[in-house]
Amino acid sequence: MFRGLTIGEFAQLTHLSVRTLRRYHESGLLEPASVDPASGYRYYTADQIPAAQVIHRLRELDVPLADVAKILATEDAAERADLAGGHLRRLEEQLDRTRAAVVSLRRLLRPDDGGLDVELRSVPARTVAAVEDVVDHHDVLSWYGEAMAELDAAVAGLPSLGPPGGRYANEVFTGGRGAVLVHRPVADPPVRGRVRPVHLPPAELAVVVHRGPHDDIDVTYGRLGAWVVDHALVVDGPVHETYLVGPRDDPDPATWRTEIGWPVFRLASSL
Repeated sequence: MFRGLTIGEFAQLTHLSVRTLRRYHESGLLEPASVDPASGYRYYTADQIPAAQVIHRLRELDVPLADVAKILATEDAAERADLAGGHLRRLEEQLDRTRAAVVSLRRLLRPDDGGLDVELRSVPARTVAAVEDVVDHHDVLSWYGEAMAELDAAVAGLPSLGPPGGRYANEVFTGGRGAVLVHRPVADPPVRGRVRPVHLPPAELAVVVHRGPHDDIDVTYGRLGAWVVDHALVVDGPVHETYLVGPRDDPDPATWRTEIGWPVFRLASSL
């Protein structure tokens, strides 16, 4: 009588422990090819090795057992790929957040580089092509990408009057949800889809340039805030950002330049 691979042999071939294989059997995730009715010994076939390896990889990625079972039970290749792809995308997003936190922490732990090159700037009123909405803080990046793509399409061919920018209400940071506006300064801003002409009032800004990707832009924000406090200024209004060089201009994040401008007013007569 052919019995196949013992559970110990199968464990060696798949790098799954005997205990784990028993648990997968009990849950119905990976059942043995046969079980000896007298001894209760479990036996597997070589054909089950690929399935065991898929389970092993999915569990290494922290895919829940119920979802692993669903992926294995799905016969349609495209549907199976979609199920696994959803977990992979979430893991990639988590990895991106971890990398961003590491970059930010490393910069925070480095000694200060001698201060910021901050400029106090008066920005005149202007009318721009803009998309605006109330957005949750965790949705800002995805909303920004969609809004800027819509802006790019709407103003294509119009003379540019400067780099694109954005305004972010204080509530976005303090309450997790607030008004967000992205804009492109162009001649004769059009009305198209969500794109509208918007009048931006004049502003007094404390401006600093953040260099590189946005993984640690919060550090630049913090240092600009400290500079504002040290110079007896008070933040007054939504944060301004101007995207001097970004991913649309150069795929290399090292070249990116983002101006951060905090609207301020003086508490003292001198700086």
